This record gives sequence, C-alpha cells and structure tokens, in this order.
Amino acid sequence: MNQLEHQSSPYLRQHAHNPVDWHPWGAAALERARRERKPILLSIGYAACHWCHVMAHESFEDPATAELMNALYVNVKVDREQRPDLDRIYQQSQQMLTGRAGGWPLTMFLMHDNQRPFFGGTYFPREARFGLPAFRDLLQQVSGYYHSHLDQLRSSAAQLTAALAQTSAANGTDAALDAAPLRTGRERLRRSFDEQNGGFGSAPKFPHTPGLTLLLRDWQAGASEPERAKSERHMLELSLRAMAEGGMFDQLGGGFFRYAVDQRWQIPHFEKMLYDNALLLRLYAEAALALGQRPLAETATAVADWMLREFGNGQGALYSSLDADSDGHEGRFYVWQRDEVQRALESHEWAVFAMRFGLNSAPNFEDQWHLHVAASVEQIAAARQLSLEQVRAALAAARRKLLQLRVARLRPALDDKVLCSWNALAITGLAVAARCLGRDDYAVAADAALAYLRRVHWQNGRLLASSVRNEAQFPAYLDDHAFLLEAILELQTLRFRLEELQWAIDLAEVLLRHFEDRRAGGFFFTADDHEALISRPKSFGDESVPAGNAVAARALLRLGYLLGEPRYLVAAERALRAAWPELHANPESQASMLQALQEYLEPPQIVLLRGRPGAIEPWQTALNAVYAPCRWTVAIAAGIAGLPEAIAAKQAGDSALAYVCRGSVCGMPIDSLTALLRELNIQSG
Repeated sequence: MNQLEHQSSPYLRQHAHNPVDWHPWGAAALERARRERKPILLSIGYAACHWCHVMAHESFEDPATAELMNALYVNVKVDREQRPDLDRIYQQSQQMLTGRAGGWPLTMFLMHDNQRPFFGGTYFPREARFGLPAFRDLLQQVSGYYHSHLDQLRSSAAQLTAALAQTSAANGTDAALDAAPLRTGRERLRRSFDEQNGGFGSAPKFPHTPGLTLLLRDWQAGASEPERAKSERHMLELSLRAMAEGGMFDQLGGGFFRYAVDQRWQIPHFEKMLYDNALLLRLYAEAALALGQRPLAETATAVADWMLREFGNGQGALYSSLDADSDGHEGRFYVWQRDEVQRALESHEWAVFAMRFGLNSAPNFEDQWHLHVAASVEQIAAARQLSLEQVRAALAAARRKLLQLRVARLRPALDDKVLCSWNALAITGLAVAARCLGRDDYAVAADAALAYLRRVHWQNGRLLASSVRNEAQFPAYLDDHAFLLEAILELQTLRFRLEELQWAIDLAEVLLRHFEDRRAGGFFFTADDHEALISRPKSFGDESVPAGNAVAARALLRLGYLLGEPRYLVAAERALRAAWPELHANPESQASMLQALQEYLEPPQIVLLRGRPGAIEPWQTALNAVYAPCRWTVAIAAGIAGLPEAIAAKQAGDSALAYVCRGSVCGMPIDSLTALLRELNIQSG
C-alpha cells in the first residue's frame, strides 16, 4: 500500500512502513486524487527534522490516525531537500493562508484536481495543545468542509494562486542603482544586533551568515570611516566568538548545529546540516585571514575536518545532514552526565575540562550537560597555576577520551543524499579555506567534490539536483546552477583549469536560456522546461542559504568582466533591478543581494597573472595571503591553447606579468611583484 520503500530519499524511506498510504509527489498520486475526488494531504519535511519525527511518531505511525488519512485523503510525502520548488510554493502559500511563519513539517491540504492549497499549517499534535487542534479532529473537519464548500474553496484557492504569481511578476526599477540599500541595511543590522550575546535578534538564534559576511566586507572597506569600522569589527568578533564557544558548536567533534534555541547560543537544535557548515567554514576562514586571529582559524579548521570526516561519501562528494535525534531523543548523542565524564578522565584532566566546558556549574539541558566554553584557557591556567601548554594538553587528552566514548553511542541517522547546491557551497567553503588557511588538502577535497558533481550530476548539458549512490535525479534549480557557478570561479583563484572555465560558461548559458525572467529581470527558481506547478517562484531574500538570484548576479558579474561578455553583465544588472523594491524595503534580509549590489556599484578588481607556472605562482601566493573580497586573482600559465579571446589577449611569456582590471578597464601589464603590490596598495614583507 505505502509507495515510499523504493524512493531515493532517506526521509521518504523513513516513512515507508507507516500505516499511512503515502505516495511520492508525481503523476500517479495526482491522478488518483482527481479520480477519487479526494483532497491531497501534502506533508513536507526532511530527514534531520526533529519535529517531523515527533509528528511521525504521534500521528503517522498511529493506526487510527492513518485510517482517517487513508479514508479521507490522497497522502503525499515530499523531501524538501529534493523538491525545494514544492517547498517554496507551499511554504509561501501557508504563510499567506495563516499569516504565520512556515517551517517543517509542513502540512498542506490541496484541491484534488489542480493542487491549489486551501488550508495548511506546520506541526499538528496528536492531542489539542499549544493552541493547535488535535490532528485527527483536524483531518475530519477539513475533509467535511472541503466537500461541503468546494466552490467557495475553489474561488479562494484561485485568488491565492494569483497572489503567488504576482509575487514573482513584480517589476523592478529603471532608475539608477545606488548605495542607499547598503546604508539602510547596515543600519538595520546594527539595530538588530544583540550586544550581549552577538548575532542578530532574539531566540531562536540563527547564524545569519550572509549578514556577518556583509559586516566583514564592510569592515575591510571602512578605513575612511573608522568609527563605523570599529563598530562592525566589534559586532563581527563578538558573534563569531559567541557561536564558536557556545553550544551551537560541537566542542568535541567539530561542526555547527543548525541554530540555538536560546539567546546565549548555549543549547542548539541538534541537527547538523552541510549547508550551514559550508557557509560558516567560508566565513570563519575569511575572518581568520582578515583579522589575523588564531581561534577563528582553529574553528574553520575544525569545521572543515569534521565535514570531510563525517559527510564524505568516499567518492569526493558530501552527504546532507545528521539527525537531531538518536535513540529517540533529541541531542542524546552529544550531551553528558557529569559523573560519566569524571570517571573517564584523570583528575587533572577533569579539573581543567570541567572548568573549560561548564561541568562545574548546573546542568543546562534536561538535567545533563551540553558542552559550551565557560572559561578561557588563560583563565584556567591562572586559576589552576598551570602553563597554557599544560591546559591545552589536558583538554586535548580529555577530548580524545570522550570522543572514544561518544563513538560507541548510537549515532544520529545520516541523510546520505548528495545535493548539488549544498556540495557547491561546500566546494566554495573548502576553496576559500584552502586559500585563507594555506591548506592544500582542502583544495584537493574541493577538486574531488567538483569532479563528482561533473561526473554524476551533469548529464547531456543539463544539471541534476540530487543523487543517491551515484544515481542523479530531479532537474536542478536556480541555487544548483548559481552556487556551482560561484564554486567553479572560486576554485580558479587556487589553480586555473580551462575545462572548468568552459563548464562555468555552460552553466551561465543555461541560467540565461532557461531561468532568466526576460520580461521583468532576475531568475526563476525553476527552469522554463520544469514540471508545471501552480506557481513559478522567484525570490531575492536570503533563507537558510543565500539567495540564488544574488549569487547568480555576483558570479555573472565576475565571469562577465573576466570574459568581456556583456550579456552576463546585463543579466546581473537586471537581477538587481528586479530585486530593487525589496532591496529598498527589506535590505537586512537580503544581505547576499547587497553584496551583489556592492560589486555592481564598484566592479571587482580582477588581477590576471600570465607567465610560466614557476614565475606566477609566488605572485598568486602573495595576493591570496591578503583578505580582499572585491579582488579576484586568476593565474593562467603561458602556453594554454583555446583560451577565451579576452584572456588570450593578455599576452604571456616566460616571466610573470600582471594585468589589473577594474570592471572592463585594464591597465598596462606590470612586470614586477613589487610594482604589483604597490599598485594594489599591499604592504610587502
């Protein structure tokens, strides 16, 4: 009866043995709904989602609830990570219908013949609580109302669908683009900053990586406004330190959890996602280079090492997530009893470890301890009359012992999907970390992930979004193309490969041909030959990942200037113009688009190095050792045939030459590293 057992999604397979007659989204389920005139109950979630598990245990595994669902509805399960198109549409629908924020699990009720939503929510409990009705009561009430008020619901569902279409069709501006949204966004970020704990807003606390990245870029560019730069550095340093020292970071194994449920970053929602760690890896690596602080580099290294160790699929790619739960309890894999830790450690190790991670204070998670930094190494050394080296050695020994204990626990479930967009973010993060931290092994890992995506996800000139066991499926979305384009360009700052540049060009052409809104500008989330759905979304704000439109605009600007290709520059500008009303209204929620606006208003500085490899590599190393987010250095050895015309025109011989370009204007070639550093205002030595 249940149709999920042979699906590729681990999330769908989690529900394969429910008594609910689940169907995957597809023609068979939609046709059955039309034939039986039953509304569709659409449930969207993902494998690591804690509240998805709660609703599954309470309702979907309950025979009485399943009997109602099977009698009254055609029940459809969707993995939001494989089908973000459906998730975007129905999340927005839920918000329009209820006026409440979305989330997972998403529970939507759709018309039987056209999949338009008429009612919805997120988690519904087994029994009435939290101000929510009991799920079984809701099932009966919604079904009864649907069949008795079908014409009325059909009219309201049509209005909602029209409103969805309107959100994607809004016109932008023909006026000159300026820096006003940057100033407003900067001020609103400042006002929402948590001066006590770092980060933005109140609990629950999310990393908001694009906003912190914007702060880092602004600080670097703010030498002419020292007071503003000082404030931005303070916000950045406090946030990065608080997140890395709090419970949102796994203090034993490395890697960040998805968010903190409290104001102080102490208690996380315990799922670990590839995309969060990829984005935070890039941020911490760039901040380590920019600010020159060892703890930031150590955090970046811990994230990268954890990511490669825990998520590597053995073939170059990276898996998607680790569950929040293990053995039926959220966080059980990560939390500790105090006596358990004390028994495992030598007395001197215990004294240091307990002081460092708060085990000498009251428990902070359900009568247990979730580790967070409670005292600095310097404070412990002073209190215990030890050297810094002795404290670090004791902490390292304690970590090794506790990790060995933790490995023996029942592990959280792994979602072994390989998602193109998230892997692209990871490639970018690893490439940035390789450049900023001087870690060649991270560049090797980024290369391997890119090779996997090309081998498995790039088929017949088109990209696929998801793979399991080397079998890719689902036409790729805007994020897949934009993030991968950016990842390829980032890798070129480490080493140039012509075949990858050509792949970047192919991806850019797919974006323009299949995703661009030729009437209003910007890029739709789905291609023009994608499955027809009730809406074709187009959005500009950052969500759990940076906005695809913003990343596409930024990457197209850089590629367009490198190649001298005006079509890419025009497409990027049109995306910014399409985003302009939202950029003015809510710039703080569009930090990635603000970064694209920065690069439009002040085009990136492209430094093209030409010559034999031994001559240009020291120059590349010198430039990559400086944090310069608006500078892009590409070293292309002499003798490579088939280069694009704009690059081939930059002549190369045995000795090194540098061509410094700002936008479409390039200066005369520079033939000495000293002169190049002077031109770029970089202090040598």
